[in-house]
Amino acid sequence: MSEEISAELVRQLRQQTGAGIMACKRALVDANGNFERARDLLRTKGLASAEKRSERETKEGLVDAYIHPGGRLGVLLEVNCESDFVARTDEFKSLVHDLALQVASLSPRWVRRGDVPEAELEHERAIYREQAETEGRDASRLDQIVEGRLRKFYETFCLYEQAWLRDEGGKKARRVEDVIKETIASTGENISVARFARFPLGEQLEDDAGG
Repeated sequence: MSEEISAELVRQLRQQTGAGIMACKRALVDANGNFERARDLLRTKGLASAEKRSERETKEGLVDAYIHPGGRLGVLLEVNCESDFVARTDEFKSLVHDLALQVASLSPRWVRRGDVPEAELEHERAIYREQAETEGRDASRLDQIVEGRLRKFYETFCLYEQAWLRDEGGKKARRVEDVIKETIASTGENISVARFARFPLGEQLEDDAGG
């Protein structure tokens, strides 16, 4: 099958994925020449590698500022990576700016699930349990119902759990964390949001959110 894979097909796959020539050719062979399948294979392998990179130290990166037209809302956001080289790429800069827009538009309060204070979670659990009891839900399913509603809480207030703003309205909206992992796979470096602060005009500023 490898003899049937054209150089042009390899080139196109490399252009779309950023993967190496041999990796593209191997993916096309594994996919029996199916371009879409080969692209999916490269993406899957890339995301798996991204998981392994998640523990690498990130000391470089960018701080981005977004001011909404009219000057009534501002965002400061710090995103880290491993090297200054990646921090200066258009791909990384675009990700950072899109993340700042995400914070401005969807008002997360924390970066990750683990950043939510335990006292806040217990408060939410108590409210959801009382709601479920008031609704007359089956007592044996209360814990399951509470955890389901807590997932919605995470999806609303934790940046990494939110639906990616640019995918909204689509059938397969990615989470912010998914988009970050895709960029990790593409750049070959660990990337993480360190913190952000949202400045609505006339409102008291809370402590910045960070991991």
